[in-house]
Amino acid sequence: MLIEKNGSKSKVKIIIDTNAFLVPIQLHINIFEELEKTLNRKHELILLSPIYEELKNLSIKSSPKMRRDTLHALIEAKKCKLIKLEKAAGDSTDDTIIKVAKKGKFAVFTNDKNLRKRLRDINVPVIYVRQKVKLEIDGRI
Repeated sequence: MLIEKNGSKSKVKIIIDTNAFLVPIQLHINIFEELEKTLNRKHELILLSPIYEELKNLSIKSSPKMRRDTLHALIEAKKCKLIKLEKAAGDSTDDTIIKVAKKGKFAVFTNDKNLRKRLRDINVPVIYVRQKVKLEIDGRI
């Protein structure tokens, strides 16, 4: 896990996936408050540029409800540190998340079951919504 040390403080880095940004709207969970409670330590939320682009595309090319939801998600995304990077040719956004998380030793917040499994198979900690009411951590942060 990539941890920055500032004196006695340490921050865990967490990549937020597209679907995690939709949790506040779809499940009425404040992910920022819940992350504070669940982690009980300093953390930094990371927005990868391919995820940002995915949110922007959804805000333009989706159903009216999804456009409204993703516009709200884009506002929430401003609370995260944007890391600009290019996806490798042929890679999906999930592939990019996996590569960055593994290389940088980041945790990932996602509700995508396939992505969660792929991350856990390579020992990347995953944060997800459990029972539509609370956040759960799978792995060690």
